[in-house]
Formats: sequence, structure tokens, C-alpha cells
Amino acid sequence: MSIELNHTIVPARDPRASAAFLAEILDRPAPVIFGPFHGVELDNGVTLDFMRVDGDIAWQHYAFLVSEDEFDEIFGRIRERGLPYWADPGHHQSGKINHGDGGRGVYWSDPDGHNLEILTRPYGSGGSGG
Repeated sequence: MSIELNHTIVPARDPRASAAFLAEILDRPAPVIFGPFHGVELDNGVTLDFMRVDGDIAWQHYAFLVSEDEFDEIFGRIRERGLPYWADPGHHQSGKINHGDGGRGVYWSDPDGHNLEILTRPYGSGGSGG
């Protein structure tokens, strides 16, 4: 039996807006509503299901492996929107991207403060870091 991640719940103050934000930035189809969820499906079949929560939201980290061309397109949308971005998960290297394992990576935040990342090579896959 193969074990694969199928979906995860993403807490959000406004699930419709947060799901639409992610879908637009990643150039995914419009979110699908299923019960209380607004789902954004990725190419590997994993769905991020945004669900309304009241009160404080503990941020989570979501990383997306993309091609070099997709990185350029997504990073372009991040910059077009004037979103702050960082080269590191701690958000210390503002306005920069990283070159971990010979690829490229960048972090930005969604409307609820979740730490989003795109990267072109999985960390630990080789190449020069930076």
C-alpha cells in the first residue's frame, strides 16, 4: 500500500479569501467548496482545505516544489502584488531569495500569517547552498 498525503486543513479567518489568495499566487484553479472547506488542489492531488476559525491562528508552514519557470511566474505575482518576501523562514533576509541546494527559494505570508514557500530544489538534494 502506498501512503500519500491527501489533504490538510488550513485555519483561516476568511477561508474564501485565503484560498483564493493561494490559488491566484500559485496559478491554481479556483478553490472548490466542500462543506465548510475551500480547497486548493495541487498537481500531486494534495488539497489544502481552508476552514474558518475564530480567535488566534497559530501560523503553519507550507512549502511548494515548483519548476524554474513556475518560480519565475509565482515570484512575479508576489512582486506585482507588492508582498513582502524573504530568503529565510525566520523572515530576517527581507527582499531576497535563497539558492539552497543550487535552486531558488522564497518565503512570503498569506493573509492569516501562514509562512508560504516556493522552492525549485528540495533541501538536501545537493548543489551549492547559499
